[in-house]
Amino acid sequence: MKILYGVQATGQGHISRARAMAVALRRLDVQVSWLFSGRSRQQLFDMEPFGDFQHRRGLTFVTRGGRISYRRTLGENHLPGFLRDVRELALDGYDAIVTDFEPVTAWAGRRAGIPTIGIGHQYAFGGTTPTENGHWLARRIMHQFAPASLALGLHWHPYADNVLPPILDLPDIPRQQGDHILVYLPFEDQREVSRWLQQFPAQRFRQYSPGLACADHANVSTRPPGTAAFKRDLASSAGVICNSGFELISECLQWRKPVLTRPLRGQLEQLSNARALTQLGYATVMHELCAASLEHWLAHRPGPPALHFPDVAARLARWLADGAQQSPARLCQQLWQPRPDPAAGVGGSWRAPFQAQLASASKLSIRPG
Repeated sequence: MKILYGVQATGQGHISRARAMAVALRRLDVQVSWLFSGRSRQQLFDMEPFGDFQHRRGLTFVTRGGRISYRRTLGENHLPGFLRDVRELALDGYDAIVTDFEPVTAWAGRRAGIPTIGIGHQYAFGGTTPTENGHWLARRIMHQFAPASLALGLHWHPYADNVLPPILDLPDIPRQQGDHILVYLPFEDQREVSRWLQQFPAQRFRQYSPGLACADHANVSTRPPGTAAFKRDLASSAGVICNSGFELISECLQWRKPVLTRPLRGQLEQLSNARALTQLGYATVMHELCAASLEHWLAHRPGPPALHFPDVAARLARWLADGAQQSPARLCQQLWQPRPDPAAGVGGSWRAPFQAQLASASKLSIRPG
């Protein structure tokens, strides 16, 4: 079986999921070609698992001061170039396309009539998933950015029959509770973040973000991005401060690290994640880099929930290799065992509304290799 796998590279979470899928797919009789878009090729790092991957400019969002700038986002995305990439993407010989919210592969697959499977957090946002109203453009992007013939969402709770647990890329390394707090707020002004942290000189922080150098500034150690070092510091941290992206918080839940999170203003996905985390009781949410919020969290860090997510990457890789024959509802039932209590922070049963619809949608003409 031959798959073209597209990954939206604006955030590290999509790439982290892709690493886990690359390892799982490599064990099976599947040929995978990878395509990344949404960030310049020069800004990608630790990409060895993907071999000779393809890259396109794609589409992305632009932030300023911890919030999305929709005007700059519209101005800096080159729509004619995007449409040309969709038109010219070579799809001969592929049995299926998988997209983790990557728009070039998704729209090219739709244009060519090739089965396209969406696997990613954004595909979890249906009628029963906690979702903020958000900006009208954000809502439009969520629904039309990377369309798929069949959508498999990822979330922290089985909100619907197409929603699976997170895909995790966590190394088998010792975990302990050290004395540092890991900080990853890449969409913020990093000088402002450092000044905010330095108001608490008794606490050690390790601050990661693109553009930072390895340096110590009083109680704050800055670090550039790097997968291995970041995971080591995560494993030995006493807690994590981050934006409300999906993947890092999923890793914190798996490794039972307390989380203080600030959703990126204007970003529908992150605002919705913050809402879900509050309902589920999985993290502490703040909406500004507020000294009082940080002081309270440091003094009263809640114990993390006792969660353990299964190996979703291995199960999905096998599902793809078998031609995606099993319904999403059945995958959901298998991977959410034991099932979370739907009364714990969310309303209604997670089972019924989407089962018939998704069972029908799963009948794709994919030839297993």
